[in-house]
Amino acid sequence: MIQNRLIIFDLDGTLLNTIGDLAAGCDHMLKLRGLPTHSFDEYCSFVGNGIMRLVERALPEELRTEEYVKEARKDFVAYYIDHIDLKTIPYQGMVELVYQLYHDGAKLAVASNKFQAGTEKLIKKFFPEVEFIEVCGNREGVPLKPDPALVELILEKAGVEPENIFMVGDSAVDIQTAHNAKIHSVGVSWGFRSRTELEQAGAEHIADTAEELKQILYSEEK
Repeated sequence: MIQNRLIIFDLDGTLLNTIGDLAAGCDHMLKLRGLPTHSFDEYCSFVGNGIMRLVERALPEELRTEEYVKEARKDFVAYYIDHIDLKTIPYQGMVELVYQLYHDGAKLAVASNKFQAGTEKLIKKFFPEVEFIEVCGNREGVPLKPDPALVELILEKAGVEPENIFMVGDSAVDIQTAHNAKIHSVGVSWGFRSRTELEQAGAEHIADTAEELKQILYSEEK
């Protein structure tokens, strides 16, 4: 039954299409420094491992020193937090699915490598009536996915057996996180990475639409 299940969602590329605002934030940071910007496809390949890695990947290789990346990240975050939702939109059917899961009694959580304040801001805007048991973003002292630490923080509050827990995400990072946490993995093909990446990472299920994801999550067979 869905009431006995915990669904942990990735954010970027899974619930929300955030690439436009992430790209704009990087473009702003790069233009401040007189550096070249990148294409949509390049930005899609840069995301998934947190803001620090996104900024590092956007910079020319010769500038990727620890100090320079930290300063560039500050400029990115200062711009991005104020422009975080200008281009961001939910993926088709995902708002409706999350609300249905919530009203049907499923426990819901978010585990994202986006910084905590940004994660919370987007969840509050796009899912204001959903009570997530935990919204976990990148926070000091907690390793990023695919380390299972974020998921383990959620599990401490959930009280759900591992066989009833699903991690839903669009990248190999999310699938690896699920494997590391010993929970079920569901890939979604509409995000920033390819279906091939999800298959190679060993996703138990792959959904091409929100309706397919619904069928997987509501299925009696896990």
